Amino acid sequence: MSSGRAPRRRFTLLAATAVAGVLVLSACGGGTKAGGGGNTNFVTGSSGISTVAKGDRTDAPKLDGTTLEGKALDVTDYKGKVVVLNFWGSWCGPCRAEAKHFQKVSEETADQGVQFVGINTRDPQKSLAVNFEQDFGVTYPSIYDPTGKLLLRFPKGTLNPQAIPSTVVVDRDGKLAARTLAALDAEKLRKMIDPLIAEK
Repeated sequence: MSSGRAPRRRFTLLAATAVAGVLVLSACGGGTKAGGGGNTNFVTGSSGISTVAKGDRTDAPKLDGTTLEGKALDVTDYKGKVVVLNFWGSWCGPCRAEAKHFQKVSEETADQGVQFVGINTRDPQKSLAVNFEQDFGVTYPSIYDPTGKLLLRFPKGTLNPQAIPSTVVVDRDGKLAARTLAALDAEKLRKMIDPLIAEK
């Protein structure tokens, strides 16, 4: 009897650990702690926005896939622009709250060399994400990433997205420059990207 119980207990513990890991990765809400541990090269301000000095930035990982409209998209094609990556899900309340702000700022900054790209994650059906974008008038492209594989391409200790929503900004050289793990309004979003627009 006891020999049968031990494997079951181990399996239950492993399953609980796996579920906890998924919840941390897909936690929808206002996580403000900058993770990464060890030797990170970024500073997190009181606003919850983490930034990296220009000379200390690391290359953004390869982020590519198919958009919600079925087109191929590779973020490296936007090198030379400031790229705002917004990690979101239609199931996420804070994502709904920030969507109109992201659309507004994407329109305001389009002629300043800024490209917005959404990364839609954890939506089991593409139609849920498409309806979200229609409801909130989002016109910039989003890569459909239902399993969250693109989130895992960010190296630990960098400005990696650790919650939904997260926003990561890539500078004109294709390097990770800023990140927040909380929903943003238009004002906070501009505070995050305006210094990168101004960089030469």
